[in-house]
Amino acid sequence: MDIPKNVRAVLETLEAAGHEAWCVGGCVRDTLLGREPGDWDVATGALPGEVVSLFGDRAFPTGLKHGTVSVRTEDRKMVEVTTYRIDGEYHDHRRPDSVTFTRSLEEDLARRDFTVNAMALNLRGELRDPFGGQADLERGVLRCVGEPDRRFQEDALRILRGMRFAAVLGLDEDPETAATMDRNRALLRDIAPERIRTELFKLLCGRAAKTVLDRHPQVLGVFWPEALAMLGFDQRNIHHCHDVWNHSTAALANTPPDPVLRCAAFLHDIGKPSTFTLDENGVGHFYGHAKASVALADAMLRRLKCPTEFRERAVRLVEWHDRDIPRTDKGLRRALRLLREEDLRRLLDLKRADNLAQAPAYRGRQAEIQKAEEILDRLLAEDACFSLKQLAVNGRDLLALGLAGPEIGEALDRLLGKVIDGELPNEREALLKEVRRTRR
Repeated sequence: MDIPKNVRAVLETLEAAGHEAWCVGGCVRDTLLGREPGDWDVATGALPGEVVSLFGDRAFPTGLKHGTVSVRTEDRKMVEVTTYRIDGEYHDHRRPDSVTFTRSLEEDLARRDFTVNAMALNLRGELRDPFGGQADLERGVLRCVGEPDRRFQEDALRILRGMRFAAVLGLDEDPETAATMDRNRALLRDIAPERIRTELFKLLCGRAAKTVLDRHPQVLGVFWPEALAMLGFDQRNIHHCHDVWNHSTAALANTPPDPVLRCAAFLHDIGKPSTFTLDENGVGHFYGHAKASVALADAMLRRLKCPTEFRERAVRLVEWHDRDIPRTDKGLRRALRLLREEDLRRLLDLKRADNLAQAPAYRGRQAEIQKAEEILDRLLAEDACFSLKQLAVNGRDLLALGLAGPEIGEALDRLLGKVIDGELPNEREALLKEVRRTRR
């Protein structure tokens, strides 16, 4: 197993001073899975003060209370070095009240969340695995270290972390671990919205996200209670073979793993239960559900304190998901003007996924969506004008014609609209002529 050069240098320095040093946690798990680890964490028997003394001005005490020192390596990267520890009591379901340093690697691994994260690897490739994490990986199982109730009551975020690992790595939760996640779900109310958001969006982008969401809807209901109204809600419509929940998770599963898009896919029909009506033939309808979904999705994303841009883009996709975009140059240029390329492509992905999540006999809109993408690609290749910055005239040009203040912006908007609709070419003289004509 290849340990990066900068991490190896940290391990060698610690070992040369007579201290045990191991790579631990997710980097070991990912290495065993053949994945590229995002971060490499080091655990050691050296006390924090000893680590600081060893690395001198390259050591930064970023978390001394919990035994963590960040070491800057020669390539200017940072490696976290944490002293083996035993956690004290957890009273807030988030962090230990105190920690006790230990010289035992096994005691340190025993406090970790899941067996697949409780393995250690040293310079010589020796694997320390006291809880069977490697075997669980080979079996594709996610299992808590020790008693699941204790693990989740220590840190409730581990519930969502477990769901995220299952979704991203495609692991099946051990039955006791899965049941304990649900049983302790109310503890998530003690967790900061930002921490929930981080884990949730990683979960949503996992390859097995639908499986995990379908298994644990009540967990999402702790912070998104609105979502539970979708569960088991019969759409009573021949276009649908799923209830609203399963339609939404099926749509999510058919989108690329982009957090904005996956969030929009899960929330695009969140307003259906509140807008449901039955006609005289017993057929279900959801008039105005997109508008209702926008209001709910916006509130739900605000509750998780999502960044404004993320929230607005996800909500805009929810708003547009049911709109018909004409498969014409004019229709696509108009959509480009309002959404820009990145979000228009996301919208087409959402429309494709939404259609694939309908009843098999009604999945015929794929060709229409493909045609829209082909027109979009052609327009972009032709450098079609769909924004003010592409317009052949600007505010200075109109100022020179005698326009001032708000009328400049209004005139530019009118010109752009005419260019998008094919009524005017995007040519400087033609546009200036139009401005002169309308000012007479």
